[in-house]
Amino acid sequence: MTVAQATETAVEVHDVTVAYHRKPVLWDVDVLLPAGHLIAIVGPNGAGKSTLLKAILGLVPLASGKVEIFGRPLRKARSLVGYVPQRESVDWDFPIDALGVALMGRYGRLGWVRRPGKADREAALTSLAKVGMADYADRQISRLSGGQQQRVFLARALAQDATLYLMDEPFAGVDAATERAIVDVLRELREQGKTVIAVHHDLQTVPEYFDHVMLLNMRLVASGAVQDVFTRENLHKTYGGRLTVLEEAAEALRRV
Repeated sequence: MTVAQATETAVEVHDVTVAYHRKPVLWDVDVLLPAGHLIAIVGPNGAGKSTLLKAILGLVPLASGKVEIFGRPLRKARSLVGYVPQRESVDWDFPIDALGVALMGRYGRLGWVRRPGKADREAALTSLAKVGMADYADRQISRLSGGQQQRVFLARALAQDATLYLMDEPFAGVDAATERAIVDVLRELREQGKTVIAVHHDLQTVPEYFDHVMLLNMRLVASGAVQDVFTRENLHKTYGGRLTVLEEAAEALRRV
């Protein structure tokens, strides 16, 4: 039995506030995110979505509050967490090929002394195959398209064999084929009892891709099953009544 199957909650965020240069970007966020689900974090630009992921990962200091992962502090659960950052935050000129990136997902198991072995290489190649990138294993990452780069970083997370995956806009700037491939991978992870928490910006696809949604605008607006939370009223609260955004979500709302 996996950790995700043994507990109902993957991430507990307790009264978390994060500030940059004394200006709060997250304010008193308190939420429980369930295990074994595909969870979207949705909100306008500047709402603190990426900051929340970084707070969960311990990448930014908390002004107040605490975060627990499967009932434990991050330092005791770090090996359970995989992370796919925004593509724009990566140095794509770094001299490494796709297989080397995927192998990075194994380093948490190896530590700093052991070198990757045959089993690690096979796990990395399997992860590349899952995202349709096995044929590009020897390709320098700077020579990959944006969608291919995103697939490679997803493969790195898969190679880690984590229980919880945090993804910062995994669909941003990718082609339709890559988006379908990523969705298939996310659904497979859910079938395995894994948890995925992803920052997502396309309101129309929220009901199709995710089963749980967290609406955020510096403060928590609502969190729960998509059919319960992804409503016009909550979207108005989240986006401040921006009609263009709500019109884009209208079709999605009809499908809920």
